[in-house]
Amino acid sequence: MARYRFVIADDHPLFRNALAQTVASVETDVEISHAGNFSDTVKIVTETDDIDLLLLDLKMPGAQGFSGLVYMRAQFPNIPVVVVSASEETAVIRRAIELGASGFIPKSSSSADMKNAVQSVLNGSLWVPDGLDLANGEPSEQSDLAQRLTTLTPQQVRVLMLLREGLLNKQIAYELSVSEATIKAHVSAILQKLNVDSRTQAVIAAASIDGEVR
Repeated sequence: MARYRFVIADDHPLFRNALAQTVASVETDVEISHAGNFSDTVKIVTETDDIDLLLLDLKMPGAQGFSGLVYMRAQFPNIPVVVVSASEETAVIRRAIELGASGFIPKSSSSADMKNAVQSVLNGSLWVPDGLDLANGEPSEQSDLAQRLTTLTPQQVRVLMLLREGLLNKQIAYELSVSEATIKAHVSAILQKLNVDSRTQAVIAAASIDGEVR
């Protein structure tokens, strides 16, 4: 049995392999699982015990922007998630941390920085690129919305993701194998938690968070 278990979720195989080689040397006896889309990521995390770290790209099939991060933090709160992204914008990094990421690694980072980031998170610390001051920024509507998103339950996050795909309550109920009444209850809870009046406004609010991801 491996001492450490990592999951790398990215839809680019070459980058996944390069990242795996880099982080495998952080500790001895590391087992690394690969996922090329969000569905496979959820499957691996669900079926694998004692995962120590998830390295998650923001842009991959099955997840829109921060939705994958929000879902993972809601569904698997005990697994540290480090976002690995081509974006290096301060607003994106700050938002990822607000949504529960334990770290943020730009894809342009050196191997040494990637190793340091992983080691820091394994040690229980938060890691962001050098020189970035997360406290340097005024509270915004997006910050408030990010906080509200973190209050959604795992099932509510899933419902919101399916709402964003344009599915009706009946279709979502079929997708999640629950009753339509259950979906209506989830939608009502989502509207209340996001402080919006309609499902359309909920979708727009969630999309506004992702608008920061380029």
